Amino acid sequence: MTVLDNELQNLLAPVVTALGYELVGVGRLSQGGHQTLLRVYIDSPDGIKIEDCERVSYQVSGVLDVHDPIAKEYTLEVSSPGLDRPLFTLEHFIQFVGHQVKVCLARPISGRRHFTGMLQRVQDRNVIVEADGTEYNLPYDQIDKAHLVPSF
Repeated sequence: MTVLDNELQNLLAPVVTALGYELVGVGRLSQGGHQTLLRVYIDSPDGIKIEDCERVSYQVSGVLDVHDPIAKEYTLEVSSPGLDRPLFTLEHFIQFVGHQVKVCLARPISGRRHFTGMLQRVQDRNVIVEADGTEYNLPYDQIDKAHLVPSF
């Protein structure tokens, strides 16, 4: 997570929590040109409906307008994490031990950056994933993106 992503997470978490939801994470994607997509993932034990996203979007928009943490134009999108839930924190990885995950690293380990396999455990800030019959210790600090792989 970048410094700005951490700032956004810290800024928005109290707002989302006060509305009765969990802030799963915040992600920014550059969309060719000048505009950025700011995606805010929320969840609740009862699931997320469109009305929940609208409610959170309204409040988050106000906070972002006041604090103005993003210098350029952006589009705000509030959504549920979905079946391919992104994993943002070590706690997320701990919560989903035993599930299939896809992890992309910022720098290669063992000659590769992409790992898809079973999340075995979290140990000493390392995420251990079994992929292709081999266990890989993936340093949490080097994880660029990670998400669950849905099973049907």
